[in-house]
Amino acid sequence: MAERSFAKEVERLRLGEGDIFHGEGILAVTKALLQSGVAYVGGYQGAPISHLMDVFADANPLLMELGVHFEQSASEASAAAMLAASVNYPLRGAVTWKSTVGTNVASDALANVASGGVTGGALIIVGEDYGEGSSIMQERSHAFAMKSQIWLLDPRPHLPTIVAMVEHGFALSEASNTPVMLELRIRACHLHGAFAARDNRRSPMSLREAMEAPVRDPDRIVLPPANFLHEREKVEQRLPAAIAYIANARLNETLPGAKYADMGIIVQGGLFNSLARALELAGLADGYGAFDIPLHVLNVTYPLVDAEIAAFCSGKHAVLVVEEGQPEYLEQAIALLLRQAGLDTALVGKAVLPRAGEYTGQLIGEGVAAFLARHAGFALPVRPAPPPLAMADVPQRPAGFCTGCPERPVFTAMKLLQREMGPFHVSCDIGCHLFSILPPFDIGNTTMGYGLGWAGASAFNIEGATRRTISVMGDGGFWHNGLTSGVGNAVFNKSDNVLLIVDNDYSAATGGQDLLSSRAGNAVRSTGHEIERAVRGVGVNWVQTVRTYDLKRMMATLKEAMTTPHRGPKVIIAQGECMLNRQRREKPLFAKAVKDGRRMVRQRFGVDEDVCTGDHSCIRLSGCPSLTVKPNPDPLRQDPVAAVNNDCVGCGVCGEIAHAAVLCPSFFRVDILHNAGAVERWWHRVSLWLIGRLQTSAERRRLTRAA
Repeated sequence: MAERSFAKEVERLRLGEGDIFHGEGILAVTKALLQSGVAYVGGYQGAPISHLMDVFADANPLLMELGVHFEQSASEASAAAMLAASVNYPLRGAVTWKSTVGTNVASDALANVASGGVTGGALIIVGEDYGEGSSIMQERSHAFAMKSQIWLLDPRPHLPTIVAMVEHGFALSEASNTPVMLELRIRACHLHGAFAARDNRRSPMSLREAMEAPVRDPDRIVLPPANFLHEREKVEQRLPAAIAYIANARLNETLPGAKYADMGIIVQGGLFNSLARALELAGLADGYGAFDIPLHVLNVTYPLVDAEIAAFCSGKHAVLVVEEGQPEYLEQAIALLLRQAGLDTALVGKAVLPRAGEYTGQLIGEGVAAFLARHAGFALPVRPAPPPLAMADVPQRPAGFCTGCPERPVFTAMKLLQREMGPFHVSCDIGCHLFSILPPFDIGNTTMGYGLGWAGASAFNIEGATRRTISVMGDGGFWHNGLTSGVGNAVFNKSDNVLLIVDNDYSAATGGQDLLSSRAGNAVRSTGHEIERAVRGVGVNWVQTVRTYDLKRMMATLKEAMTTPHRGPKVIIAQGECMLNRQRREKPLFAKAVKDGRRMVRQRFGVDEDVCTGDHSCIRLSGCPSLTVKPNPDPLRQDPVAAVNNDCVGCGVCGEIAHAAVLCPSFFRVDILHNAGAVERWWHRVSLWLIGRLQTSAERRRLTRAA
């Protein structure tokens, strides 16, 4: 159950020659793959390309018609290994994942396919998650492309260009026998636009035909002496072939600028829109594609076509390179190119632009202004920036769990246990549960990667320690590689520490996709495989499964795992369905039932403001977005009281926390009844009358005391 359905949008994928396709970038990429005659697609979800996987899942009927095999791969490594089908056969294949973390996971398979080379076109679509909105380490795909000699496309955010780069990516791969990487930033993935569609194509060779007529070429396998042959092929054959294709197909674009023709800007394709906006605001562009300064747009950032860049720089006394991130690979390569070509063009890049971080339109505009001030002798009009807000004016709002998230009580229990037992080392993992390192929980010492939570604590597997470590892993990370590198590793090395697996039924952090252990039925995937059976299957004997919302039992189980005399790995499986996916499923059904006149009950919680002491431990131990504060109604008490807003989904965790932490019993539950019967409506009126009478008496007594 993905975060959204593309069932309606995928019907546009059937458009053909003469039709105009309207949609967002992800759909355009999907359509381009089908127009290119792709034979197979695989990948692992992750921002900003998760929806690409979701689109293919929803388009399964069309894929079957075209003979396209689609897999939601177990990991990025599994996806990358699919490209082996293109090594010996003229089969076009595409794989996708979040970069750079996904590329790191896939690196072994990618290095092998890049060394041996491909016969059919092999396209790797990576979501370049770099910048302020990223949740991962700030690295670029460029370094990996250069390391393994995989050609890197960076199309400007423009649907016709993106579609063309997908199609040219396959052709470039086949022309140079090299896999090609296409990077898409988040703005390109969700950009809306239109392009002229073409007919979808079946692969000239089917996967079945390849299976029934196998081809074997030992020179494509990375073993001596073939691996040395591959290195020579890369330099002597593949690289020249790639450069020739890029030049002949004019994949890079040069845009004229008459006013300042003796200067120029070289820009990564993905940054073109930001640069164009910056130039428009500076009065150097009209917003319709006309520029006052010449531009060279690198839709292919590796390899560079030396002749194109030399021709662009020739006759110009200064050129600005707009390259996001560090190191400045493009700037260094272009500087060497100019020196070797004997050109004395001044090259400017990081000298006027930030060395690291996302390049927004404002930052690029400031860099262009500094460049022109140095080399054109005039200053652009600068828009006054609003004064920066003082930190005291900006309330802290760390990323956190959703309202009703089943993972929140897990870390509440852990925090309460630390109060009782003292601090212990917590090894974190990638996923929603990583929010536990932020307030209000402040739990977690390290995180090493997806599914590596328990492996991250493996060095602490020593005898004689008075305290055990707790590692955390999500169900997504568990099936990704945690079962082997975490659980299997702990069993093999006789770890005496504790692993807590958060089982919320889905790959929740990447958009709610199904997993092996998902409980919902899936028409095209095999689900319902229990994590507990898998854990016991590799040799763990101490395993307990706990419902996450049962805070007391969760805390007791954690304490037992930390203190039991049992020697060996201990695993706690904390089960609770992702509340977002649960609400997506239940809300439409609930609304329909109410509309149909059926009696329906919805629960939510509140705080009795007359009982609340203003201690706010419920908030400090929960952090639920539905918990807030409001002024105290008692004039004799100054502290604000806790309150529950209308976002409450009725999970009950706040009340559980209040009791588990031995706090005041200020929480109450309300049952909201829809389509009540006659007796229930009568009793409701009687209750309101009685409560009103009591309230009136109480108010009269309060006023008497005040007088």
